[in-house]
Amino acid sequence: MRKAILVNAALLAVAVITLCPLLWMVSVSFMSPGEANSFPPPFLPRQATLQNYRELFSHTGMGRCFLNSLLLATLATFLSLLFNVTAGYAFAKLHFAGRDRIFKVLLGALIIPAQVAMIPLFLMLKNLGLVNTYVGVLIPAAANVFGIFLVRQYALALPNELLEAARVDGAGELRVFRSIVLPALGPILVTLAIFAFLGSWNDFLWPLIVLTDDHLHTLPVALASLSREHVQDSEMMMAGSVITVLPVVAVFLVLQRYYIQGLLAGSVKG
Repeated sequence: MRKAILVNAALLAVAVITLCPLLWMVSVSFMSPGEANSFPPPFLPRQATLQNYRELFSHTGMGRCFLNSLLLATLATFLSLLFNVTAGYAFAKLHFAGRDRIFKVLLGALIIPAQVAMIPLFLMLKNLGLVNTYVGVLIPAAANVFGIFLVRQYALALPNELLEAARVDGAGELRVFRSIVLPALGPILVTLAIFAFLGSWNDFLWPLIVLTDDHLHTLPVALASLSREHVQDSEMMMAGSVITVLPVVAVFLVLQRYYIQGLLAGSVKG
C-alpha cells in the first residue's frame, strides 16, 4: 500500500511539473499586454482578456496560417495512410522479387538524418517547379520508412489462412485489402494517422525552406515570424502558442485510446 502511494505521488509530481508550463502559457495568453513581464511573473491574469487573440486573428494573419496548417496536416495524413499502409501490407503479406532486400535497404535509411536529404530534395523540387507550393511540402510526408515499418510489423500478425480463404472464395487483392486487411489494421491506422498529423502540424524547417510567400506559411513558421516582430509581447506570443498547440492536444486526447492500443499491439504482435 505504501509503495503504491509513493508511486502515485511521484507520478502526480511529474504530471504537475510537466503541466505547469502549459498552464502558464494558457494563463499568459489571457493577460493584458506587458503584464507577464513583471517580476515576479504572475501565474494568473489580474483581469482576463481576449485582446491578444483578437490581435492575432485581425492583424497578424494567424487565422489564414491556421487554415494552411490544417489543410496540409489533413492532406499529409491522408497521403501517409494511403502509401504507408499499402506498402506496409505489401512487405508483410505479398511475395515479390527482392522484397526482403528492399525492406532492409529502407530500414537502413532510418539512420540517415532527415536534414541530410533536405538539400538534394529541395534541388529536385526546384527543377520540377514545385518550390513555394503545397505539393512540395507534401511530397516528403507522403511516405516514410517508419510508417511502412509500423504497418508491416502489425500486418505480420494477420493470419495467412484468412487471406487465402478470401482468395479461394474469388476475392481479388483489392477486395481482400479493403474488406479484410483494413478493418484488421484499425488500431495501427489510428496510430499512424496521429503520427502523420502531428508530424505535419508541428513541422517547421521544411515548410520554412519550401514556402517563400507569407500567405502560404503554416502556423509554426508564422509563430517564428511573430516572435521576431513582437519579441517583447509575451502575451501575444503565448496566445499564438496556444493556437498552435491546442489542435494537436485535442487530437491526441480524442484518439489516445486507439493510439496506445495500436502501439501495444504492434510491439507484441510484431
